[in-house]
Amino acid sequence: MRFSQRQGFTPTEKEIQLDFIDIELKNGLWNIYKIYVLDYLKDEKNYQYNFNPFSRFTKNLWHSFYKLQIDEIPHRQYEVNEYIKYKFFKVEWFELYDFIEYTIVALSPPEFEFNISHFESALNDVLEREFSGFRVIQNTISPITNETEIKEITHSIVLTSNFTALKGCNIHLQAALTKLSDKKHPDYRNSIKESISAIESLAKIISNNAKDSLGASLDKIKGKIKLHSALEKGFKQIYGYTSDDDGIRHALTDESSCDFEDAKFMLVSCSAFINYLIAKTQKAGIKID
Repeated sequence: MRFSQRQGFTPTEKEIQLDFIDIELKNGLWNIYKIYVLDYLKDEKNYQYNFNPFSRFTKNLWHSFYKLQIDEIPHRQYEVNEYIKYKFFKVEWFELYDFIEYTIVALSPPEFEFNISHFESALNDVLEREFSGFRVIQNTISPITNETEIKEITHSIVLTSNFTALKGCNIHLQAALTKLSDKKHPDYRNSIKESISAIESLAKIISNNAKDSLGASLDKIKGKIKLHSALEKGFKQIYGYTSDDDGIRHALTDESSCDFEDAKFMLVSCSAFINYLIAKTQKAGIKID
């Protein structure tokens, strides 16, 4: 805490930034972008076939994101940087997050040799420092504020991607995160569906019966992996909530019944339960694939 905060001259807390970005957060994000992206791309490297990373990135940016004419890109790199900076500080807060997400995807091809994890980690440090309500998780800027929650979701997505048999579970998890993270048109109801479907998919793999419901799967596997009865009962009840006539899967016209807190709770809880089930399965010596 700074002297001015300890003495009460400046506030010790900031309002969480869910639908805006203040100048301190924007400056911090720009600094990370300048260091990790623009400064990195200008480094001279021995790329094969005369691959110019800055030129390739710039043309893609002008064509796919800015949607401007590529023959009007400035010839000098510092002029290109100045234009990118101008747009960075001019756009709406949600458009800025769009820009950062685009950059992560655009620099993913291996020829760029770009360390995405370091870039995302640096961005998250700034987002946390400036009390943003968002974090970068698996190439997506998501409205998740708790670090423990972020770790559970990230771990479940990475963990399920390591097993061929859990491809369906991984797809459901990523779909749930995408629907929760849509800044303009979030789909909380379907995010909840995807979260519970991820558990259902995993449970069917462990029970070795694709036709089982989640409840039936849990009944079959609870003895094999020593599943705690309270957890079994809790997720059966959650599954019932999403499946009965008044639940998520049927009441499609009652949009007000689902909000961010519901979808976030379901994604975090299901991610944690998936991590738990996989760990218990491996401990019991049961092969997943």
